[in-house]
Amino acid sequence: MEITERFINYTKFDTQSSEDSDCVPSTAKQLEFAKYLKKELEDEKFSDVEMDEMGYIYATLKANTKKNIPTIGFISHYDTSPDCSGKDIKARIVKNYDGNDIELSPGIISSTAKFPELKEHIGEDLIVTDGTTLLGADDKAGIAEIMQAMCYLRDHDEIKHGDIRVGFNPDEEIGMGAHHFDVEKFGCEWAYTMDGGDLGDLEYENFNAASAKIHIKGVSVHPGYAKDKMINANRLAVEFQNMIPADQTPECTEGYEGFYHLLHLEGSIEEAQLSYIIRDHDRDKFEDRKKYIANCAEKLNEKYGQGTCTVELHDQYYNMKEKIEPNMHVIDIVLKAMQETGVPPRVAPIRGGTDGAQLSFKGLPCPNIFAGGVNYHGPYEFVSVQVMEKAVQTIVKICEITAAFND
Repeated sequence: MEITERFINYTKFDTQSSEDSDCVPSTAKQLEFAKYLKKELEDEKFSDVEMDEMGYIYATLKANTKKNIPTIGFISHYDTSPDCSGKDIKARIVKNYDGNDIELSPGIISSTAKFPELKEHIGEDLIVTDGTTLLGADDKAGIAEIMQAMCYLRDHDEIKHGDIRVGFNPDEEIGMGAHHFDVEKFGCEWAYTMDGGDLGDLEYENFNAASAKIHIKGVSVHPGYAKDKMINANRLAVEFQNMIPADQTPECTEGYEGFYHLLHLEGSIEEAQLSYIIRDHDRDKFEDRKKYIANCAEKLNEKYGQGTCTVELHDQYYNMKEKIEPNMHVIDIVLKAMQETGVPPRVAPIRGGTDGAQLSFKGLPCPNIFAGGVNYHGPYEFVSVQVMEKAVQTIVKICEITAAFND
């Protein structure tokens, strides 16, 4: 099966995860795709294929040499973002892209003015949506690439490799993908998530991340008699937000700059809630940002009375750099693989996080490699067939180089 057919087959499954669920996986429809993947792995004759009750899938491509080679793994998530519909995806291929605007559907245009990344793929075959759903290259492109690479290695016994483990998981898009990933069962010395963006992306630094929920308690009184009595929780919510530095938000930051991001605000006179995410690459600055949120709450309590404002802070993940740096051979192997496959590496910090960050802190060093998708989480998402093919070649080469790791 060609990688294009494999990927488009995957996009036909609606696998959106949900932040409003307490189940694992967060949506039952993810399990339908998980069952399909499990059967595909079995049909392709891989070993140790299993899926647990939460939809985590594991499999092995057995070594084809008796050499002592480290067991490595490749991981991708199969859920898609809750930010945009993943139902009834109508993927199509734009052959030999000419560099002009792409009409996805009548009146829906993917323009080079708005998305200049398109021009980096002139002459390539682009898989696009019809402009009403996301595409799902995040991260079904990664799954397709791993499957394609494993099938290639299986069929080319002349390429020597050790045991290679494959892992597919749900709920990455809601930050829960690695929570139930069984690192001990996976049994790898290191691994790679195929969950990056465009050609050459290699990421082993990411944000430290926390969530903050702010609860404000007001006092409702008839507005005609409210003087010195009413505490309007809506207004206090606005007051809290106004204490957040305006230049430290996602729309004002880049590179290594951290931010506070207001996700949700709702309220009434009696109570209001604000939800934030807090991000910073630097661990000390990250801790300072959490303290700042707590201090903002305390200022409202000093002004309006103790108990008016309470904060729930929860760390979500940390910067994998501190776990990768002692294991830089994991990065050196990728850089060599990219060099040998003609892929120019683009090493940059992730302004976000991946399952690899959490897995690294669970004892599995796990940097992130390009999967090829562009404009993730929206209807203008696309992926280049040629970039996916380069990702497959990179995976194969990583396995080949690892086989010579102890030589």
